[in-house]
Amino acid sequence: MKLILKGFLALSLSIAGAGMASAAEDGEGGTPHYPIEHPHAADWSFAGPFGTYDRGQLQRGLKVYRESCAACHGLSFVSFRTLEDLGYSEAQVKTLAAEYTVMDGPDSAGDMFERAGIPSDYFPSPFVNEEQAAASNNGAAPPDLSLIAKARGVERGFPTFVFDIFTQYAESGPDYVYSLLTGYTDEIPDHVSVPEGAYYNPYFVAGPALAMPAPLSDGLVTYDDGSPETVDQYAKDVTAFLMWAAEPHMEARKKTGFVVLIFLVLFAGLTYLTKRKVWADTAH
Repeated sequence: MKLILKGFLALSLSIAGAGMASAAEDGEGGTPHYPIEHPHAADWSFAGPFGTYDRGQLQRGLKVYRESCAACHGLSFVSFRTLEDLGYSEAQVKTLAAEYTVMDGPDSAGDMFERAGIPSDYFPSPFVNEEQAAASNNGAAPPDLSLIAKARGVERGFPTFVFDIFTQYAESGPDYVYSLLTGYTDEIPDHVSVPEGAYYNPYFVAGPALAMPAPLSDGLVTYDDGSPETVDQYAKDVTAFLMWAAEPHMEARKKTGFVVLIFLVLFAGLTYLTKRKVWADTAH
């Protein structure tokens, strides 16, 4: 046991030493490592094995997406009819879908045509193709946000990931998106170079700056339920909505997993009792 503990301590010290060496390299002009700042661990209603979505928050997040994000980012894997899961009625979904124009066809003449959206349609992309998207955004095509909350994330490193196994931490993507949306700042460190037309954000995983300007500002979106109309609240709400978009069946998955665990416990107990019964009269 002492040898194991010594080995574990040596490993921890070596990792810490590597981290300090890396930091020293950064300060001396070595290879930079991003993100510069580690994402904040926010408080989410859907966190943990028993977490659930807050429908009110999801509706607010949809509103933030439509009024702030939809002009540049698509949601091409989300259909309008799935919005009923957010608490909207069928009539409300039909009305919302009709506000969008979608391309359909071909018609009897072989031509494509535009029509109002219906619940079975998916959110249309704001651009015709990726080339148009890039040309409209300084050469950087905005990513589709359908799966962004599951596709993005930052590794938490040792020893944090060990504790994550027991706490069932799975919010790396939402924490990253939330930190990115709230992380824009004009206080640029002297050793950081920001290209022209880019915006400094220490939480960006691909570099010190990105082409997207800060998309949120206080008072940008009006809430009907009295929630704070601040950047922090907007970021949390739209991030929660994007998490739902990426994993709409999360609640059902967790409920199924809980039932499966109960079954496995009961099955293990019955298996043990059966083994005792079968071998009770056998000499050992």
